[in-house]
Amino acid sequence: MNKFDFLVIGGGSGGVRAARRAAGLGVKTALFEKGDMGGTCVLKGCIPKKLMWYGARLLEDIALAEEYGWSVGNPQLNWILQKDRRNKEVQRLSAIYQKLLDDSGVHTVHAEAVFEKENVIQAGGQLYTAPHILIAVGGSPHKPSLSGIEHVLISDDIFQLEKQPSSLLVVGAGYIALEFAGIFQSMGTSTTLLCRKDKVLTHFDEDVRSFFQEQAQVKGLNIINNFEPVSIVKNKNVLVVSNKEKKTFSAEKVLFATGRKALTKSLNLEKAGIQTDSSGSIEVSDEFETSCSGVYAVGDCSNTPFQLTPVALAESEILVQNLFGRQKSKMDYQYVPSAVFSNPNIAQVGWTEKQALEKGFSIQVFESSFRPLKYTISPSKKSEKMYMKMIVDQKTDQILGCHIVGDDSPEMIQAVAIAMVAKATKSDFDRTIGLHPSSAEELCTLRAPR
Repeated sequence: MNKFDFLVIGGGSGGVRAARRAAGLGVKTALFEKGDMGGTCVLKGCIPKKLMWYGARLLEDIALAEEYGWSVGNPQLNWILQKDRRNKEVQRLSAIYQKLLDDSGVHTVHAEAVFEKENVIQAGGQLYTAPHILIAVGGSPHKPSLSGIEHVLISDDIFQLEKQPSSLLVVGAGYIALEFAGIFQSMGTSTTLLCRKDKVLTHFDEDVRSFFQEQAQVKGLNIINNFEPVSIVKNKNVLVVSNKEKKTFSAEKVLFATGRKALTKSLNLEKAGIQTDSSGSIEVSDEFETSCSGVYAVGDCSNTPFQLTPVALAESEILVQNLFGRQKSKMDYQYVPSAVFSNPNIAQVGWTEKQALEKGFSIQVFESSFRPLKYTISPSKKSEKMYMKMIVDQKTDQILGCHIVGDDSPEMIQAVAIAMVAKATKSDFDRTIGLHPSSAEELCTLRAPR
């Protein structure tokens, strides 16, 4: 039996952070990961997707450059070159994660870990035990049970495509669906988004949903609402997606981005008495402890509110400090910023208008829609606009939520999140001098409530 103080299952952002921090506090730590280090975010999520997004947006910038007077010729995408350079960057970051573990003194086991019983796991034919075990295995894309589902792509597959598809159907309406739809549409692929409901982004602010859908279509994305696929048929080199009303759409490739599930099925959680919800996510307390004493879970494999990399990092940090450090605290999920790297971008922090009202607040809503200066010189961009919305508690003047749609909105929302954590009021924004000319200055000039 290999004895440690702390065992970590999963080499993603949350697991690596927890293992490093614990080892840095003198805790004898082992981490188990059968694949490369970095998890979904580094290997097949946030990082490679954002690099694709940068590459896709360059084509729009090239087109805009011509309207600014530049002669740029006929741009052509070398798909393999972009893919190879993206993969090299992913490999570089993965190697950094491994080096951080090594330098911290973490014992790394490159094997799949499964529970044998409470506080005992098996990996690579050996047994390991510790008084504290963390599960941070993340999640994976979920495919629904439909006829012909074997023909479709999931988000993991996108990064390994050997060529750019001429046409693409994206099924879904959340972060991942909108991001890849925007990327491929910007790259010149004929792209259609099939949305099961009347609008995209079910849990976002209602005004944001409407504004985004309008602007995405202005930019060329074809959005079909109220379409729920029931089958996929391969017809030579084309895939045909049908709904129960026999309405069909076809494309060279079909991407299903209809949600993710926790990667907990193979862990033998039942042997340790660890409970999960109906989706397989591990149920945890406010201290991230599972139903098995001494076993914890953070990140996308747990039932905590947000499936975001920085949230997993924060949860891991708090857990390690609570277990082995001097600092005792709880995770605060109220002001977690998030962004959708779609086309256009969406960023938000705090509550939606509906959530604020449901929580009993008397609110004021400040909003603005305008054409960014970058596009005023462009005849082809007359319809391209940006949207900002701020929700304010009428009683305390505190900002309850901020939502932005448009270029650079993720960069702006990070600063707004800092202000909201510091309990900034609307008056604080009003008396802040705006930086001119910028889109961000509009946050300081939202004077009249709706």
